[in-house]
Amino acid sequence: MEFDAVVLAGGGSTRFGGVDKAMLVLDGVTLLDRVLTATAEAASTVVVGPVRTTYRKVDWTVEDPPSGGPVAGLAAGLANGTAPVVVVVSCDLPWITAADVRALVDGVGEHDGLGLRDTAGQEQQLATAYRRTALAAAIAQVGDPRDKSVRRTLAALDLTWTDPTRAGDDVDTWADLDD
Repeated sequence: MEFDAVVLAGGGSTRFGGVDKAMLVLDGVTLLDRVLTATAEAASTVVVGPVRTTYRKVDWTVEDPPSGGPVAGLAAGLANGTAPVVVVVSCDLPWITAADVRALVDGVGEHDGLGLRDTAGQEQQLATAYRRTALAAAIAQVGDPRDKSVRRTLAALDLTWTDPTRAGDDVDTWADLDD
């Protein structure tokens, strides 16, 4: 099934002391490029955040208003592409692979989405394949998306989750890179 990718890369990286988390390098590749590699099969890819140098061509956008949080980023990203499934990933998922993304897309089935659980079992709404119509409706229902909670915004969706996997582990602190 065809899918589009929305990569969220506009956060402030406050737990990294303001260092641009998307551009952190792990095993010679930036975190952003690792996610872009995993989503390379997408019909279209948009990165929500400031323009950076990446290994492949992508579209760029920013949330309106800027620094409006991940739901505002999702709203901005959904304006790109037309595929029936949208893979939403944050730029800080260094262990996600193309096989993980394909499994999410192929596994949506009759649900609104299929997402990864991290190794602790936490559901990762920002590592999920969604039906475009369901995701768009959930975001439209909140009105102004600025500073809205991702979990509350998407709570009414019929989502299913993988077993815990390292692919769902995100990097929130320096220590997370050492795992």
